[in-house]
Amino acid sequence: MAKINFGGVDENVVTREEFTLEKAREVLKDEVIAVIGYGVQGPGQSLNLKDNGFKVIVGQRKGKTYDKAVADGWVPGVDLFEIEEACEKGTIIQYLVSDAAQIAVWPTVKKHLTPGKALYFSHGFGITYNDRTGIVPPKDVDVIMVAPKGSGTSLRRLFLQGRGVNSSYAVYQDATGRALERTLALGIGVGSGYLFETDFKREVYSDLTGERGTLMGAIQGILLAQYEVLRAHGHSPSEAFNETVEELTQSLMPLFAEKGMDWMYANCSTTAQRGALDWMGPFHDATKPVFEKLYESVASGNEAQISIDANSKPDYRKGLEEELKALRESELWRTGAAVRKLRPEEIDR
Repeated sequence: MAKINFGGVDENVVTREEFTLEKAREVLKDEVIAVIGYGVQGPGQSLNLKDNGFKVIVGQRKGKTYDKAVADGWVPGVDLFEIEEACEKGTIIQYLVSDAAQIAVWPTVKKHLTPGKALYFSHGFGITYNDRTGIVPPKDVDVIMVAPKGSGTSLRRLFLQGRGVNSSYAVYQDATGRALERTLALGIGVGSGYLFETDFKREVYSDLTGERGTLMGAIQGILLAQYEVLRAHGHSPSEAFNETVEELTQSLMPLFAEKGMDWMYANCSTTAQRGALDWMGPFHDATKPVFEKLYESVASGNEAQISIDANSKPDYRKGLEEELKALRESELWRTGAAVRKLRPEEIDR
């Protein structure tokens, strides 16, 4: 385990060079990894593990998601089973159903957590808020986590490109004395680029804040606000979208991702540099109180309860689709659909 300096703070980091795939295979050579759920993280993690040479089975209820698993090459009765049978067969149970589904399926999973097994999460939600979820594992099993910092789709796509998504890892309960090596082996097996240490509470607090903040909630709110201001002052939809979204995602973010914000600033016009440096302060001051309020809502458990209550409603999917439909059919994103179609896939030279 290496110490890496992040902005002046030393943190524990595990790389693929240090904890090799061959070592991971050796650690898990006698294990059967049962991936429960084939929704968001399930496909990417299970397929990456399978391609990396681990013994993997999938547990999924019959339905569209089950059919998707079959289409991805999982064979019913061979490495694809109903949830209960997969839990019985697995020595490591990767609990990758949604947070709300974890509550509903927990009685089935718990009865198959016999001594020495490992219960694996990719999110700290169920354990951190166990007073609300009821997920309290037996004391004689390992409880571990690998949380890829990206969607299951990205995890799989980058794996196929020979790359990886960085992941956090944590050990909540070490019953066997092997919990850490199991965790790291699984982290390498699912295709992590590198692994950094956390705990279940810090993971869920940062994850819920990030999803509601800069990753999804805040970015949509900021983009919409700027787009609306430009439209209200007479700019066309295409101009407002290009200046709000297209230049951000197609030009500036790749520079930002490559070498950082300072490098991106240095490679923009002097006019853009001056404006960005002058206005980042007001935007920081305006939004920080919102982030403080958001973090407090996460830490209090309020966000968890809202999620549990909303996602447990029988008509949740219908309501969700209506909200997403409204987003999809807004002028901003209808304009986005038109702009994306005009992007040249390849330019003749």
